[in-house]
Amino acid sequence: MEPKDPNEFICGDIGESKPAEPEVQAICDSVHIGENKHLDLVVSEELPHTNSGPVLHSVQESTDDQRSDLEQNIRDMEPKDPNEFICGDIGESQPVDPEVQAICDSVHIEGNKHLDLVVSVGLPHTSSGPVLHSVQESTDHQRSDLEQNIRDMEPKDPNEFICGDIGESQPAEPEVQAICDSKSVMASSRKQKIDELLSRLHLLEKYENNLTSAEFLQIRQTKEHDQDICESDLSSVYLHKLLMLDYRARHIQAKQETNTCEQIETDDCFDMAEADENRSEQTHIHPMDVQMAVFHCSDTFLKQKIVTKLSQCQYALPLLVPDPFTEDIQCPLWTFRQIQKTWKKTETKDNSNVVTMKSMPIYKAETPMVFCFRLGSLSVSKSQFINTLINDRHSTFFHRNCPGSSKSRVLFEGVAEIAWYCPAGKQNDSFTDCVAFCNLHGDGLSHDKQLDILKEMSSVNVVFVQKMDRDHASAAVIKSLQNSSKPLIVLIENSSNKAVQLKNGAYIVGLKDRSQSDVSEELKRIIRDILSAPHKSFQLEFMSDTGFRLDENNTNCTNGLSFASEMMKIIETVDESEVKKTFLPCQGQLWHDWCKINKELYRLKGNIEVEKSKKQSELKRLREDQCKLSCSELIQSFIKPLSSSTQTEREYFIKWTQILLDAHGTDSLSSILQKYDEKWSEILDMKTKPDKSDELKSKKAELEKLSNDLQFMTCGLEHIFREMVQIYEAHKSLNKPPKEEQTDWSKYPELAAELMISGHPMELMDGEAGYVPLTWISSVIDQVIHRLGDKKVFVLSVLGIQSSGKSTMLNAMFGLQFAVSAGRCTRGAFMQLVKLSDEMKKVGDYILVVDTEGLRALELEGNTTFHHDNELATFVVGVGNMTLVNIFGENPSEMQDILQIVVQAFMRMKKVKLSPSCVFVHQNVSDVSAVEKTMDGKRKLQEKLDVMAQLAAKEEGHDAESFSDIIKFDVQNDVKYFAQLWEGSPPMAPPNPDYSECVQDLRSYILLKALKSPSVKLSAFKTKVHDLWNALLNENFVFSFRNTLEIAVYRKLEVEYGNWTWALRQEMLNIEEKLYPRITNGTLDHVDLSLLHKEVKSTFDQIKKSMSEYFENEKDKEILIQWRGQHELKINTFHDEMVQGLQRKLNNVIEQKKASKEFEERKTMFEKDLLQKSKDLAHKLRDKTQDDLKLKKQFDHVWREWVSELTQGIKPAGKINLQDDLMKAIQECGFEMDLISSRLNSEHYRNLAKCGDYSEYVQKTDPKTNPSPNPSPSSSSSLSLTTLWKKTVDVAKTIRQTFTGRVSHHYQDLTQNYIIDVEKEASELIKTKPLAAMGYNPSYLSEMSRNVKTSMKEFELQCKFSLKKEFKVDLILYVFDRIKRWILESHDQFIKNNDALTYLDSKKNEYFNVFRGFCKGSSSAVVLTELICDKLKSSMTEAVINQTAIDIAGELRCNVPAFKENRLNLEKHVLKSLAKKKDFQRYIHYIKKPRSYTETFITEQVETLLGTEYKDKCQSFFEAYISNLQTHIRQALQDVSEKIKSQNRDIVYWLQEFTTIIKDKLTFGTISSENFTDVKDFDFLKEQIEKGLDGIGADLKKLSVDKLKKSRQRPDQILIDQLCDCCWEKCPFCAAVCTNTVKDHKTAKEGGIDHSVPFHRSGSLKGWHYRHTVKMSVDFCTTKVAGDGCFYPDASDRTVPHKTYRSAGPPYDTWSITPDLFKLSYWQWVVCTFKDDLEKHYNLKYEGDGEIPKEWKEITFEEAIRSLEEMYK
Repeated sequence: MEPKDPNEFICGDIGESKPAEPEVQAICDSVHIGENKHLDLVVSEELPHTNSGPVLHSVQESTDDQRSDLEQNIRDMEPKDPNEFICGDIGESQPVDPEVQAICDSVHIEGNKHLDLVVSVGLPHTSSGPVLHSVQESTDHQRSDLEQNIRDMEPKDPNEFICGDIGESQPAEPEVQAICDSKSVMASSRKQKIDELLSRLHLLEKYENNLTSAEFLQIRQTKEHDQDICESDLSSVYLHKLLMLDYRARHIQAKQETNTCEQIETDDCFDMAEADENRSEQTHIHPMDVQMAVFHCSDTFLKQKIVTKLSQCQYALPLLVPDPFTEDIQCPLWTFRQIQKTWKKTETKDNSNVVTMKSMPIYKAETPMVFCFRLGSLSVSKSQFINTLINDRHSTFFHRNCPGSSKSRVLFEGVAEIAWYCPAGKQNDSFTDCVAFCNLHGDGLSHDKQLDILKEMSSVNVVFVQKMDRDHASAAVIKSLQNSSKPLIVLIENSSNKAVQLKNGAYIVGLKDRSQSDVSEELKRIIRDILSAPHKSFQLEFMSDTGFRLDENNTNCTNGLSFASEMMKIIETVDESEVKKTFLPCQGQLWHDWCKINKELYRLKGNIEVEKSKKQSELKRLREDQCKLSCSELIQSFIKPLSSSTQTEREYFIKWTQILLDAHGTDSLSSILQKYDEKWSEILDMKTKPDKSDELKSKKAELEKLSNDLQFMTCGLEHIFREMVQIYEAHKSLNKPPKEEQTDWSKYPELAAELMISGHPMELMDGEAGYVPLTWISSVIDQVIHRLGDKKVFVLSVLGIQSSGKSTMLNAMFGLQFAVSAGRCTRGAFMQLVKLSDEMKKVGDYILVVDTEGLRALELEGNTTFHHDNELATFVVGVGNMTLVNIFGENPSEMQDILQIVVQAFMRMKKVKLSPSCVFVHQNVSDVSAVEKTMDGKRKLQEKLDVMAQLAAKEEGHDAESFSDIIKFDVQNDVKYFAQLWEGSPPMAPPNPDYSECVQDLRSYILLKALKSPSVKLSAFKTKVHDLWNALLNENFVFSFRNTLEIAVYRKLEVEYGNWTWALRQEMLNIEEKLYPRITNGTLDHVDLSLLHKEVKSTFDQIKKSMSEYFENEKDKEILIQWRGQHELKINTFHDEMVQGLQRKLNNVIEQKKASKEFEERKTMFEKDLLQKSKDLAHKLRDKTQDDLKLKKQFDHVWREWVSELTQGIKPAGKINLQDDLMKAIQECGFEMDLISSRLNSEHYRNLAKCGDYSEYVQKTDPKTNPSPNPSPSSSSSLSLTTLWKKTVDVAKTIRQTFTGRVSHHYQDLTQNYIIDVEKEASELIKTKPLAAMGYNPSYLSEMSRNVKTSMKEFELQCKFSLKKEFKVDLILYVFDRIKRWILESHDQFIKNNDALTYLDSKKNEYFNVFRGFCKGSSSAVVLTELICDKLKSSMTEAVINQTAIDIAGELRCNVPAFKENRLNLEKHVLKSLAKKKDFQRYIHYIKKPRSYTETFITEQVETLLGTEYKDKCQSFFEAYISNLQTHIRQALQDVSEKIKSQNRDIVYWLQEFTTIIKDKLTFGTISSENFTDVKDFDFLKEQIEKGLDGIGADLKKLSVDKLKKSRQRPDQILIDQLCDCCWEKCPFCAAVCTNTVKDHKTAKEGGIDHSVPFHRSGSLKGWHYRHTVKMSVDFCTTKVAGDGCFYPDASDRTVPHKTYRSAGPPYDTWSITPDLFKLSYWQWVVCTFKDDLEKHYNLKYEGDGEIPKEWKEITFEEAIRSLEEMYK
């Protein structure tokens, strides 16, 4: 039956949905009773099902007219208490399940018909009472015995229920009530005890809502001491101890309320005895009741984990388990599925013992089974006796004498347990083969079902009885056993006879007055004799045929098995050795070849770019082959259930797959392992014998073959996942969509992420290929982040020699699932998430445990073991927050091996600024409690670590005297000693409890240290994996390591730093704009630093607060902390520079104003005279009517006279001729005028800094006149042949360099850098001259020319060659060309500020308007208004333009993609712009002078944006500022008008007050008030000015955006100052520019970050070539440093390997260039596009070793741009 969802209940015919109690699922049937009456049957799906299906919850009456809420119906009904049932009429009955206890009620239907209700008290009660099982009809005439009724009754099949009308519930009126028989009363009592037990253990709620593995495996704070345990903690402590393989978990007891004796008010012992009989005390909980309660309350997966751990603890396992409430018998076969047993069978062949090793899943093992049970009660312990047969030192079966045992056990009665004896192949083995022992707890007579089945399935039956009594109930059982052919052993407690064998083969053994050990030995002998003959075998899987309920018979489990079986059918179609080859081809040779070639990419030789391209093509081909072979039938059958199943089904499917795969080929694997063991033993023996080298070599080859066979035969779940990984990586790298018949590979990471979250280990490093599939790992972690969020994890990794117990330790510590077996158990590295509980959130959200393969593995011997181990150790140490270094045994040589590897790994971490911690775990120490011994061990370990640190430091080029110099290490606390794992000899030895205590202590210590160290986000872990593995692929890890996370955090900091500096810069611009009018107007005559500090304080304080918050609250604050001091210092320095720079700038303006003070006074006089002259002339001409044209003509005539009159005696500023002055200056330096003219006209000088080859500028000397240096005549006769040869080579080199016509690349670079330096120095020199204040002087150019000439002499001495005159002249011309614009602009400013004629000319229109106004009869007020408005318009225009320039720059900075973020982002847009323009000269400009070109790019971008999309924005700024200024001026007019009226002042006062107010925001020239003394109507003046303001506003709103070019600070210049104020260092190999946003940033040696660029270029773009040839070098720096080539760092013959480029010294040692095989399509496209231009520019060729790889030529423009986007992500 599929009951309805309670949220979808439909009330009868009405159809209205109503909520229901959670227990109640549906009204499953409605029986018609009478007219308009029904009896509704309510079923509960939440309760456990019976064999027949779901059970009934209750019964209610209803009518057609009575409708109500179902929830109210349930509340109204009062079901009957089964203990109060009264026997009533019982009708004809049918057989019923044993779950059904009684007919509890009978409802009269009609006539003699009744409806009997059957209750089941074995099921848990609902909130309303007991639940119903079924309903049957009966008649009055059908009577029989109640017990017979119950046995015979057949309940109605709930699957046939038909949903009927549902009415309002009414209490049912019982016509007949019944009492159950005594069995139901007993059942009720048992139920009460079980409820009480579960309640005491706080498990009552967990019976139905089971404990899960995920819930149980959460890391919680644990109890420190067992004596602190309360009853409510018993279950969790039991699980926790069992998890840690502490077999004492079965002995835990709750603490007693008092430890003192109870005081009784009597002194008579007999009184006490009588009182004791009446005493009723609650006993402590039986330990096995704790175990069984936990078992019953766990889901199937946790049950499996519990049973597996019990097996590891060498405890007996539950085989048959009665249901606590229904007493159904269940066989938990599922729980045995993951148990693997290994033993050694001994057989006698040819008079010698042959030992065979067997290893298999226990459920498949066919073994004899000895079944032990008792009939009646005994005074001896049966279980204790059985233990002596298996392991007399360990209580395999719990017995009455075990700690904590008590008589009251509730759940353990009737449980049948099983254990296996596994021999070790030794002489003292009790049995020669594996034997199962089954023990039925309780009296066999009370548990006949278990007894009947087990005695039939056994090989030998062992019966314990008190005595042989024919009248006892046991007699019938023994008699039936005697009659059976099965061997029987009867142990009689009251008999003292030794073993006696009866005629029928049965054995009788007495126990009385005999030692247990004697009887045990006797019994062992008997069992051995029996088993030596043919006997019945037992296999766990046979239990499925017993008829007992199997835990595997649930839908999810059977579905999971079905899916897994389909997979196995596919696997079984081929031979075991062909499975991987046939169905998992992508991870085979193709993958291994891919890994090999990919590693070779980091060790390139010869023409490395060509080789790189070939290998990348080969990699692509291999991926294509993988795609063709991918998605086999096996993989598709695996993926389909993963994708479509429910979570529980998926869990079962994964488990079943693992179980079936492990079982597949068990025999073949066991055979290979046996041969491997034998062969290894032979090799060990041969090593001790002399002269066996050839034979030893042969044996080793055989061993290697066995190892390969073992690898081919092994096929587990990890191999299927590995195939998924390769399918995903292959398709992802090629972006190939799946074919129709294939599964969607893009979903694979989602499936893996779900499994990882649910607790499955995921492979981090492929164990067979030794490679980390980075694409896959990234995608899986991204999916985990998508589901969980970017959680914080503490990464715990482990390192150790193979088979040292690493996985065992982790499994015990955290309950993990890492594979555990002898030999190379774990291959590669696996990671598993372990969730932390809420109280442990301070550590993080999860612990990510990384388990690794062992170091120094036998099967890797001779196969670059040391390199592999170093690689693995470095990776594992780097990826973890903490590394557990596992040392096994006390062998000093093994310890030395691992310490050397580990110390070197930590040394590397220190050099790349990673700081993991470590704990040394010394396992298998004989006496961990001996303080003196452990102290001595720690001392020796410290000494060894210090020695290894010194060796590692020497190898890695680092200074370290001790291990503590490398890593923070406390030998007292960071070294843990572990007891040996086993308490005895395997395979029957249980784990050592001391080992478990050590695991618990280590776990607590790890969590304590985790609290003190920062965890990482999952995204950071992903990044670190990338960085470490990419660095490890290179030979030099330290040089190659690139901390991507750190770089990303630093890039983000750069963006923030840019925002802070921009905020400060913008504020300083606003302050300048605020103070400038005051300086111009003369109200501020000096700018103090204190004034500027005060002005900027608020903004700077806010910036510092923002910085502090960023460093303290940012999620990556642990990484950021290293740069906090530097950036705080930088921002303070930037603040000081900005303040001091503004002070200098403003004070210069003041000084210029002071310098022109005389002229300023003269200007005032000019204005006064001009105004008066204009007024006088106008009065003369007022009566003569003239038009404007005539007035203008008249005015122009007198204007020339006025100017001449006013400037009489004033020397005008002369015109300058810079070119003539420059030519004279160059001539003064000794150069001919013809040469100067020729070079000037050729204009070659303009591109001097961008020249590709300076060879034509170098003086070619004759070796006859300039012989090889330093031949010594006096010593020539005594020169040795070697010296003569060296001298000859030197001469040859000199001749070659002299006459090949090419200067070495080193000198080419020096020359170019020299030109740039000379330009910079000349620019700085000229800008120190007071041109704006004093004007231009030809001596400035003469000084500049002399300085350039002097510097050239120094340069020639440095380079040891002569420069041609042409170069020298060109250099002076080039420098002049770069500074000419500045000279002209400065001189123009000087003329504007100091030349009377220029000034008067600028005032001509203004005074013509005055003249015209007076001529036309305008009043003085009108003329004054026009004059004021003219001045306001010009000053308002200036103010609006200046402020808009600042604010529009801010808009562009914040919103334009190219100007946002950091320097790196700007670089990307520059490169994209270059590609789109496809202009070679622009590229050369960018390559040679990147800053200059970037400034050009910014200027062009700003001009374009202001003319297009930001044009309207500029207009809105114009309008806003115009409006603000109009408001300010109107307010000034209002204020002045009010003052005038109140004080009765004149126009002089009015003008003075008005100008004073507006001068705070506007520059405003003086107006002579003497000519307007007749103005008296100030209201009229105010009104006229306001009208004029409206006109000014209308005009200004039409301002062109081009006006911004005349602003004091142009928008493009503001952005240039901000964006170009960064690092401009160039890579010494390829000239790529450092993208650090911070100018003058510290290098790594200084505690900062070295120069870097995300992606370098081909060296040919800079002109890099092979020495003494014209062959270009096309190689990229990032490829070079992965190759084996060398380079010349200077002009000498010294060469430096690219891999150690930093050793070349400056500038190489301050650059971080990491090997990178990213396909740099952009620069490859540039090289191919401009190949001919580059050859011509540099006078070199792309040929020979410098030939362009053909793959580069296939790159399209679109691919180049796309790669650019990817490069700068």
